[in-house]
Amino acid sequence: MKVTFFYFIIMLLGCYVTEAQNVSKPSVEIDTSTVVDHKYREDQFYISVTYNLLGNKPEGVSQSGFSSGYHFGFIRDMPINKRRNLAVGVGIGLSSNSYNQTLQISEVNNQFQYVILDDNEIEYSKNKFTTYLVEFPIEFRWRTSTATDYDFWRIYAGIKLGYVLFNSSKFNSPTGDIKLSGIDNFNALQYGLTFSAGYSNISFHVYYGLNEIFKDAALANGESINMNSVRIGLMFYIL
Repeated sequence: MKVTFFYFIIMLLGCYVTEAQNVSKPSVEIDTSTVVDHKYREDQFYISVTYNLLGNKPEGVSQSGFSSGYHFGFIRDMPINKRRNLAVGVGIGLSSNSYNQTLQISEVNNQFQYVILDDNEIEYSKNKFTTYLVEFPIEFRWRTSTATDYDFWRIYAGIKLGYVLFNSSKFNSPTGDIKLSGIDNFNALQYGLTFSAGYSNISFHVYYGLNEIFKDAALANGESINMNSVRIGLMFYIL
């Protein structure tokens, strides 16, 4: 009788252990989208190609051909909220901007002169001026990115400061060429508003200059040359 009783107890314990081993543990799913990477940044190299326009042109000045701009730099991203989709960006870059137009720059008796070309009176193949700058963009940044999602919408707006390292002008015609550099009538400090918006690594980009390209420059009739720079193009971000 005792043997039968102990055998019965052992059988019950065996069934309990087997049943316990077969019970699966409840699965716990972690929503990775809510996990915040406290080191996540959008530090980026950028490359931009723009079409350059002139604003506030004197009457008679027009643009022809393709006036191009090429820009390259790096922006340090500094998030300002817990989700890290709002940030301030501060960077440094280099920029080259050319402007094909009808304002001829020449030098007479160590003085720079500015004349509006009339295509009906003079034949020429090229007339442009170019600036080369070191630039410092400062941006307020909003995006829908996460630490693991690299395809996202972005809107960046801010200001860009630029210092002209070198400038030049070039006029080519059958009767002679004029090549100048280091023209002191260019504003050394140039600054303007910027706006970029896009998806993934490509954004539409605009720069609007808030000050004039030239300082103390005037036409022969005394009219001041108050042109500013407007650049429209594409910005490519490299993570």
